[in-house]
Amino acid sequence: MQRSIVDRLISTMGAVIAVGLLAASGALFYAHQFIHSQVYRQLSAEAITFPASNSAGLNAIPAADKTIISKYAGQQLTTGAQAEAFADHYIAVHLKEISGGKTYAQLSTASIANPSDQKLAAETQTVFRGETLRGLLLNAYAFDTMATVASYAAYGALVAGVVLLILAVLGFWHAGLAAAKRR
Repeated sequence: MQRSIVDRLISTMGAVIAVGLLAASGALFYAHQFIHSQVYRQLSAEAITFPASNSAGLNAIPAADKTIISKYAGQQLTTGAQAEAFADHYIAVHLKEISGGKTYAQLSTASIANPSDQKLAAETQTVFRGETLRGLLLNAYAFDTMATVASYAAYGALVAGVVLLILAVLGFWHAGLAAAKRR
């Protein structure tokens, strides 16, 4: 088989793959933007604000958790990273304090076994609500992380597509040179 034909075949395959990578890059950039904006809009709508510096809510948590929460003191919760920090270092700390370290399942079982204990029933409801909010915030964090991964993948596909497209163009150029030498 002639060298120029092999170059054209390989270059054509490279160009087709490059176009596919560039299209995937565009789709991944769109996915990143869509997911990130949805997380932002939904978290913003909740109007959750981190406790202010030196507030009672902030001073009531352990030092390690306080250090993480202090970075966002007084800010509105709008990002996945903030949602993770609020869920794991603020809500979770207060829930452990309320429940004495028991999970919702443990409290619920105890509440069912003792239906006349109104204090336990109220505690169970409070922990349920807190765990529900915590779970929703951690879902926002997970989706925002997926948006970040989509962004990295988009840049990788873009670079790979451009490099492959350049190599395909060089392959076509080389095929032309090989054909000219043959004549």
